[in-house]
Amino acid sequence: MLEELKRKTYEANLELVRKNLVIYTWGNASGIDRDKGLMVIKPSGVDYAAMTWQDMVVVDADTGRVVEGFLRPSSDTPTHLELYKAFPEIGGVVHTHSVYATVFAQAGKDIPALGTTHADYFHGAIPCTRSLTKAEVAEAYERNTGMVIRETVSALNQPVLAVPGIIVKNHGPFTWGKDPEEAAYHATVLEKVAEMAFKTLLLNPESCLPPFILEKHYQRKHGKHAYYGQTKQ
Repeated sequence: MLEELKRKTYEANLELVRKNLVIYTWGNASGIDRDKGLMVIKPSGVDYAAMTWQDMVVVDADTGRVVEGFLRPSSDTPTHLELYKAFPEIGGVVHTHSVYATVFAQAGKDIPALGTTHADYFHGAIPCTRSLTKAEVAEAYERNTGMVIRETVSALNQPVLAVPGIIVKNHGPFTWGKDPEEAAYHATVLEKVAEMAFKTLLLNPESCLPPFILEKHYQRKHGKHAYYGQTKQ
């Protein structure tokens, strides 16, 4: 089972390359086996083109200690671990520096819900966190990045998968899902809706999406009486 998770996590990392969300060694994807208490994550600073599924690093989900692998895990490992600890519903986490999402993060602006594409996946605006304090950066930067994400998501008073992504101020996007594949999927969607929002606001800074349209589109896909797509057999 752990080998399967390593392969899935590896594929999620490669999907970020295929969807033009990362270049060089930027970004990372992880997955968790909650029964075993283990997390699998991309190794730090390894180019995607040279990476194999065997390079995925396995760490203890409580301590972050490496339990399998010869490479150092991603430097963002403590951030991923904080998200898994806070939200038991998620099974995969992705971080990128995709361009439009990072533009909003550097501007310190939420990505507003301006159209139905956004509403199909995110039940409201994609929030931007506050800045980390000087003390938070000095003490435990990566762990505190996870803590500020937890703080922002908890303030939404929604299920964590209702808004499956966030942007960290001055940094970039993090997304999550039920597994690494879905987390990578949400990273792609987040970047596309960020691009749409950026260009829409250039044309009309007063653009908005009526709440009843947002609600209709989100609920028809994710609500109790959802009717988008095919019935599962």
